[in-house]
Amino acid sequence: MKFVFAPDSFKGTLSSLEVTNILEKAAKSHFQDLRVIKVPIADGGEGTVEALITALGGEYRYAEVTGPLAEMKVRAKYGITGNRTAVIEMAQASGLPLLNDMQKNPMFTTTYGTGELIRAALDEGIRDFIIGIGGSATNDGGMGMAQALGIAFLDKNGKDVGFGGRYLSKVRKIVMDGLDPRIRESRITVICDVSNPLTGPRGATYVYGPQKGATGEMLETLENGMKNYARVIREQLGMDMDEIPGSGAAGGLGAALAAFLGAVMKPGIETILEYINFDSLLDDVDLVVTGEGRIDGQSVFGKVPVGVARHCMKKNVPVAVIAGCMGKNAAAVYDYGIKSIMVTVDRPMPLEEALNNAGELLYDAADRMFRFIKTGMDMQRKLIDRQHR
Repeated sequence: MKFVFAPDSFKGTLSSLEVTNILEKAAKSHFQDLRVIKVPIADGGEGTVEALITALGGEYRYAEVTGPLAEMKVRAKYGITGNRTAVIEMAQASGLPLLNDMQKNPMFTTTYGTGELIRAALDEGIRDFIIGIGGSATNDGGMGMAQALGIAFLDKNGKDVGFGGRYLSKVRKIVMDGLDPRIRESRITVICDVSNPLTGPRGATYVYGPQKGATGEMLETLENGMKNYARVIREQLGMDMDEIPGSGAAGGLGAALAAFLGAVMKPGIETILEYINFDSLLDDVDLVVTGEGRIDGQSVFGKVPVGVARHCMKKNVPVAVIAGCMGKNAAAVYDYGIKSIMVTVDRPMPLEEALNNAGELLYDAADRMFRFIKTGMDMQRKLIDRQHR
């Protein structure tokens, strides 16, 4: 018997690799002679580095870079694959989990550290990049990233603007002359799971600003600044960022990577599955288990479980989901090849308790799931036996 475990991380609690290990332990307590293939998955956010390095082979690197706030220093992890491609998660340097609630303020947060991660890989001789841009704490249009790589943003007096979304409205000129020349030798693929434009009701600011700490007044200021920033890019570079899906990802970092570094934007889960050649792993597989922290009606829009299930449908491989919780319209995922959902929270409990006991709860849910699967197999065997009597 052959199972594939291909979950996303359970955000803030368990990495995708940790989830696969727990699933393997639970499964092997019920099935003898079981072969398990563990495939940590990500969609451009948390766990992207781990997923690709695990699948493709390679090594981890660490660099001390600027955090989401200019005065912060963080130790960020990135990866170098066996074929010399750098895998970078912007959230490692500029992510929301790096801040406490009092520090969340997209007027001040910056993507500068993400640019420093790119520079660290360039210093190592890397010219191929995969950059995941989920989980950001920023709304600076990617200016910080560009500043770290030598691009200058000038105000009406010809002075450099500072760091953070509050300076978007001050930009009058973009000077590309100082851009690290090694960027022009590089190939950059950006993966994300959203298609939002840079500005407007569905843009970076209004959709994602509130979760990054923006108040109503901040949102108006940041949106006006982003519109100014988009105008300057359009006038100087001839690129309308609102016409590029995903330019609003990570508070506009998608726009900066495309406009200034020539990056190609790709959907997160499909790109990851392509890189790891997921379809080739499905030969002779009896079951795929995928999952994420929360599954709901929005999961059909580019999230890991449905992305995995789409590929499994092509090879007629059944898929089960294990998730921290189910939200509204979660049943919509059944239309995409997912056969069942098992949740980890087994009783009413405070969120903090669920997070603190995530591993134990996941194992218990996996145990229950595999008991049901084994029961179904036993029922099928009995039915076949009766038919042959």
